[in-house]
Amino acid sequence: MCDNNMAPFFFNGSTYSKLDEKNRFVLPQQMRYGLIEKGQLQFTLALGLGGSLAIYRKSDIEKIVYKFYSKQHVARYRKFFTLFFSTLHHATCDKLGRVLVPSVLKRAAAIHQEIVIVGVLNKIEVWPLEKYETDLEEFLCGKDEGLDKITAEVFALLDENVSDHGRLMGKEEEYQEI
Repeated sequence: MCDNNMAPFFFNGSTYSKLDEKNRFVLPQQMRYGLIEKGQLQFTLALGLGGSLAIYRKSDIEKIVYKFYSKQHVARYRKFFTLFFSTLHHATCDKLGRVLVPSVLKRAAAIHQEIVIVGVLNKIEVWPLEKYETDLEEFLCGKDEGLDKITAEVFALLDENVSDHGRLMGKEEEYQEI
């Protein structure tokens, strides 16, 4: 039973780590707890957006797959589905909390050894350290103007009075100070 006053669970925070000689990293304990469903620690490791890997809860990947079923025969999605599903890897952690990164995913995300593990709402992202730090630096220094605009739009979503994209774009200046 869900209490409507409780906020939904979400992943957050970041941790720096390294892959060992067998391409494993230790998933932080707090994040492992968030992946447990029905008493089992099972998840799916997949290609993420922007050069990352994504770790999804078993139930979340099942929802994604269910929604994709109806689109599997659409020609323009064929290549995406082939690449996406051929790189999905069901996984768990060993007794020490280590996760194995399959070589195809390591190569696809250009991970060498150092990584950043980031909690992002309903998933965990695994970034190559260099890419994560470059993106973070550009964001913090205001070098990525496109990201500034998206940030303003996202925080504008919190304003209940902003109900459509047109009005949202007009309020952009208000949120740049946040």
